[in-house]
Amino acid sequence: MAMEDLLIRQMPHSLEGEQAVLGSMLIDESCVKDVMDKLRPSDFYLRQNREIFETIYSMFTYARPIDGITVCEEMQKAGTYDDQTTRSYLAQLMEITPTSANVMEYVAIVRDKALLRGVAQAAAEITALVQEGIGEAGDILEAAEQKVYAVRRGQSAQDMVALRQVLPEVLDRLSEMSESEDHLPGLSTGLSAVDQKITGLNKSDLILLAARPGMGKTSFALNIALNVAKSTRQTVAVFSLEMSREQLAMRLLSSEALVENNRLKTGSLRETDWEKIAGAATVLNRVDIRIDDNPMLSVADMNAKCRRLDNLGLVVIDYLQLMTSAGGKSGGESRQQVVSDMSRMLKIMAKELNVPVICLSQLSRANEKRDDKRPMLSDLRESGAIEQDADIVLFLYRDDYYNEDSEKHNIAECIVAKNRHGETGKVELRWMPEYTQFSTLDNRYGEEE
Repeated sequence: MAMEDLLIRQMPHSLEGEQAVLGSMLIDESCVKDVMDKLRPSDFYLRQNREIFETIYSMFTYARPIDGITVCEEMQKAGTYDDQTTRSYLAQLMEITPTSANVMEYVAIVRDKALLRGVAQAAAEITALVQEGIGEAGDILEAAEQKVYAVRRGQSAQDMVALRQVLPEVLDRLSEMSESEDHLPGLSTGLSAVDQKITGLNKSDLILLAARPGMGKTSFALNIALNVAKSTRQTVAVFSLEMSREQLAMRLLSSEALVENNRLKTGSLRETDWEKIAGAATVLNRVDIRIDDNPMLSVADMNAKCRRLDNLGLVVIDYLQLMTSAGGKSGGESRQQVVSDMSRMLKIMAKELNVPVICLSQLSRANEKRDDKRPMLSDLRESGAIEQDADIVLFLYRDDYYNEDSEKHNIAECIVAKNRHGETGKVELRWMPEYTQFSTLDNRYGEEE
């Protein structure tokens, strides 16, 4: 009776399912690539099955032939071979699997059991956190959400990953980029000159966009958000802590329709404007941009909301200094420390969601005391940690903002002050304030009559 109770308490797994997956790969090498897209070694519960899958995984990475004999030899080289049982077990796997036709159904069974084990482990860890009683309830809730989210993504936050498991993804990515016309590893901003400098918006990157008020950083971020939503058909999440959702929608409509923003605000529209607005509204209705204008959001709130979005491609936050810390209070810490903590949490969020996160930031007034008023990294307001956490730091600067007689009228500089993926420098962009839109300098638009 005690033995039966022990078996009942075992973690969820399917011996038959695991064996059928392995057997299918051993008798039919053509199904290996399909299985590799869906399963990882940690999805196998029994150690012997896990070792066999790890061996096949490694052989697949290096394009080696896979069958019962070659797998047996590879396990012998790796030291996971047992003379008495391994060879006979491999033969048994091939014998009990008459066909590989149903391999994806076997894969689904193994994945389902692995997911249940992940849920059980997360539940146990959450229970332990609650019983230990260390930290505030909000912190424990955030940790619990992260553990459940890690299960949803099919990965453990604690497991170390072997390099050989990462290589196939890198090689696939290289293959995709070599076949692409623009050879851009990240999402396009819609501004080719900026893309060339920063290689696009890359997954898990924290991109800081900073400028003094009035430089157009919200418009710049919205231009990028709209381009990503249109070109990729992915969901873009926009958190606006300053402007209302109606104001953001108005800006997007003005930018897409090329109708002056002031005319939209006042309603003094021409007949031709309505045609443009109708066309722009059709385009905007097709994209998936989610807007949250709650001014009291914390990073944890944003993270939780983004986790619930399917097909997320980009997150935009406007802006850093308006965000609240977890729980909405600083706990006696200086504002500089609070902002530092939030910038670190934003970088962690970008990695967890595996999407680029664009966070807008205000600059201090230090630049206005200099002759050359172009922003510098030292101008980042309230926190030097922002510079450290960000993968890319972009500044916007318009000379005509400070000098009415400037030759560069409506020309903006996008200054790449920090770039983990390449070079720094600056690119010039056309700024069209009436449409709240940035564009490359090659683009020309006809003057409105």
